Amino acid sequence: MKLSIIIPVYNEESTIAEVIDLVNGVDLADIEKEIIVADDGSTDQSPQIIEKANEAGTATKIHTSMINLGKGAAIRFGLEYVTGDMVIIQDADLELNPNEYIQLIRPIIEGKTDVVYGSRFTQKPITNIPLLRKIANRFLTGLSNLLYRGNLTDMETAYKVFRTNVIKSITLRSVGFDIEAEITAKLLKSGHSIVEVPISYTPRTVDEGKKISWIDGVETIYTLLKYRFF
Repeated sequence: MKLSIIIPVYNEESTIAEVIDLVNGVDLADIEKEIIVADDGSTDQSPQIIEKANEAGTATKIHTSMINLGKGAAIRFGLEYVTGDMVIIQDADLELNPNEYIQLIRPIIEGKTDVVYGSRFTQKPITNIPLLRKIANRFLTGLSNLLYRGNLTDMETAYKVFRTNVIKSITLRSVGFDIEAEITAKLLKSGHSIVEVPISYTPRTVDEGKKISWIDGVETIYTLLKYRFF
């Protein structure tokens, strides 16, 4: 069995090398890994760092866009390179811990589900998330549950794992952060159950490179409504 890890990247020169090293260091026993780095038009040193990783064999495949389109576009490009049985999305910002892969993929390996989300809110409360961001997340997750009869605690989580045939069975169109909402909406609308697994989380600030903004929240609301009613 093989796990494909898609790492969407935009201007992450301070973290991308460490993220690739961490992912390479994850022990998944007899499960093979392929690392797909999708650079979304970075203007810093990220492309050069990624190329060095590719030359060293630590990044299996790379995709480079000439312009910045958005996280959704990077994920969609990454999916074109996937050859594994399962796919996980790994952000390049060190907010999430790759050593938790094994607990994320276990429900799929055991045949309990085809989709797993890593939730920051199913275990002990995380106190280091800014209040406004936490409120926004809960509102958007609640809206997705209301519109699609879900039971999620963290729709906006970056850690999403799928059987490859499931994620490739839906047509994705989003180019920005609203990809999280589109994936969730289309999976739930298609009748797929989503199992949540607790994960740790170390949020970063805007000064540290956090890119999501209130505009992305508005686009997420629009995306959830669009795929429910149109």
